[in-house]
This record gives sequence, C-alpha cells and structure tokens, in this order.
Amino acid sequence: MTETDHRFLSAFLRARSGLALNSDGLYLVESRLPAVCRRFGLSDPGELIAILRSGAVPAIEAAVVEAMVTQETFFFRDKAIFAQIQDIALPRLLEARAASRRVRIWSAAASTGQEAYSIAMILAGMAPSLAGWTVDILATDLSDVALERGRLGLYTHFEVQRGLPIQLLLTHFTQAGDLWQISAALRRMVSFARVNLMDDFSGLGIFDLILCRNVLIYFDDETKRDVLERVAARLAHDGRLILGGVETPVGLTETVVACPDFKGAYSHVGCNRISRCDRDSPK
Repeated sequence: MTETDHRFLSAFLRARSGLALNSDGLYLVESRLPAVCRRFGLSDPGELIAILRSGAVPAIEAAVVEAMVTQETFFFRDKAIFAQIQDIALPRLLEARAASRRVRIWSAAASTGQEAYSIAMILAGMAPSLAGWTVDILATDLSDVALERGRLGLYTHFEVQRGLPIQLLLTHFTQAGDLWQISAALRRMVSFARVNLMDDFSGLGIFDLILCRNVLIYFDDETKRDVLERVAARLAHDGRLILGGVETPVGLTETVVACPDFKGAYSHVGCNRISRCDRDSPK
C-alpha cells in the first residue's frame, strides 16, 4: 500500500468510525484487509482503496469499517465496574425512579452484546424489586454483523468462559450444538440498533445509565471530545456515564466530571450540566 493510499484510508476510517490509526495501523491494515479483498474477489488492497475512493460500492465500504474496528468484548468485563453497577448505581436509580417506574440504559459500541446482557443478568437477579417496572436496555454498534450475533444471543464456549460465572451460565444459557444461547427472557430485555457514534444519535432520547467503554481509546482527542459531549447530552440530569478503565474526560471536556459517590478501581463519570430529563424519550 502506498503512503497516499494509507493517508486516504486513515481519513476514511476516521470519518466513518472515529478510528485513528496509530503506530500499529499499518499492521492492522495488512492483517485485516486481505480478508475483505478475498470476500469481494479483489486482487489486492490497492484495488480495494481505489473502490473506496470512488464511493461506488457501499457494501465494500461497510466491510472495510467492520474489518478495521476492534470488536473486543466479554461478559462482566471489569468486575469492579459491574459490582458497583449492581450495588450502587441500580439501587439508587430504582429509588430515584420510583414514581415513573422506568429505567433506560444504553450500552454504546456494544459489539456482540455481552455488556448489555451482563446488565440484563444483574437486573434479572433483582426481579422482585422490578415488578411493574419498564426497563429498556439498548445495545448499539456500527457493525451489522456484531448486532445480529447479539440479537441471536449465541456465543462460543470460549466467549461464555470469559468473565461469565458458572452459575449465571447454568441459569441463563442453554447449549445449542457447539454454541451457548442466552435465554429468550434476557433477549427480550435488550434491543439492538445500528448507531455510529460519528453520526447524530440525539434521536435515541435520554438515558439513566450509559456505558461507553473501551471505545474512546481508538479516537483522537478531537473525536473523543465530540463523542463525550454528545453522549453526555443523552444523560438524565442525575444519570451516570461509565467509561473504560483507561479512559478519562480530563483535559478533553468539562461537560462531565468524576462522581464522588462511585469509588473504586474504575472511574465513573457523570453529567453535571443536564437539568432536563425527558421521560417521554423514544425507545
């Protein structure tokens, strides 16, 4: 791949997914794009780049973005975070929402859905306290392939071994051949939708809890700031935004600040400027 092609691809990926190719970028290009070439019968990445430049084949454009975006996720990733969600965030939300009896949760950049289903399993364990409640869990990603896997709730043996306690596997999953499928009850708790964080997602409405974890690390500072501020605008006035363990808004934006009531190994970041909570927001 020529330097000109590499610069074009970098700009293309940043515009379409926010991905900023770092020093490992050339390695990722060389290791992931040949599979896209084979899928579409192209001779080499140079031919692929020429098609991207033409803008004539949206299917190839989507395939390149999906190939280059990292889809790393697993159940209960960062156990300390989920312990605090279970012990602090959700009980406080139930108390605060006692009048409306509705909670909205957004798992952004959800990949194949393990994060959203981890929240669903926690809520399933709180079922007696949620009788008569409406709980919406929205899982979004830019990959149609990942979203379809999430909707099916089918995971490999390796995937259910990563972070999922055995008792939850036995309670919520059934074996389907070589795969494990999460229960229909939990699948009904989570809705999946294609959302690109580079696009306008204001139509999603307002959420009480947002998880946008381990995605900002792939963006440059300008993109991080833009996404953080637009995500924060989707928070209820007392909502909470949870980022990945190595992600921070410090030095990027003053829209979000650390929440002093969430102690632990991982920072919980909340919005202190949204004063309006639109309880009639679309699902």
